[in-house]
Amino acid sequence: MDKSLTLVEHLNELRKRIIISLIALGMAIAVSFPFASVLLEILKLPASGVIEKLAFFSPQEAFLIYMRIAFLSGLVICMPIILSQLWVFISPAIEEGLKKRASSFILFCFLAFILGIFFAYFILIPPALKFLLSFAQSQLQPVISANNYISFMVSLLLGCGLVFQMPVLSFILTKLGIINAKILRGKYKYAIVIIFIAAAIITPTPDALNMLILACPMLFLYEVSIWISFLAERKGG
Repeated sequence: MDKSLTLVEHLNELRKRIIISLIALGMAIAVSFPFASVLLEILKLPASGVIEKLAFFSPQEAFLIYMRIAFLSGLVICMPIILSQLWVFISPAIEEGLKKRASSFILFCFLAFILGIFFAYFILIPPALKFLLSFAQSQLQPVISANNYISFMVSLLLGCGLVFQMPVLSFILTKLGIINAKILRGKYKYAIVIIFIAAAIITPTPDALNMLILACPMLFLYEVSIWISFLAERKGG
């Protein structure tokens, strides 16, 4: 891939990277599927003491649940490959000195993704579940669909994993000349509004506490992103 490539050639290169990533994801899903039952037990741990049993309501639902769990596991497993394909695609737009840091980029992105998943699993999800199920008083008997529960878990885990990519995205966009620290600092007020809206969307609970649990690290990550952009500018200069 070269900076002088035409639009069609760039699109062909992008398609190639997507195909490689999808093949890697498919293989990782296939490897993960036999362990889906074990992974399901792990995903149920944040609900310990709150949800005793998960139910399913159609013959195919259990299989689809296992597939969704395998997808989540496969995505985590092949994330380094997906990131490497992303790096290969964008690296021509970045100066030569940074191309040697591909392994650092992939490692940092992967660690940030895992950190986001851990944050959701250990800090965000348990209080969210307790709050949601606190409405099930003596008049209501909760019967939680396994499909809905796994959808709830996957959306939060992946959402937080992606949110924690903010500093990495800041570094890349700064190196591409799209943003800089001054722009990020100037848009701080708008960023706060967007962050709280995003936190409200990602968190499935309407209470302010769980929204703040996610919004606070997002605000911290935005501040980190500003400093990373500033350092990237200085090194670039």
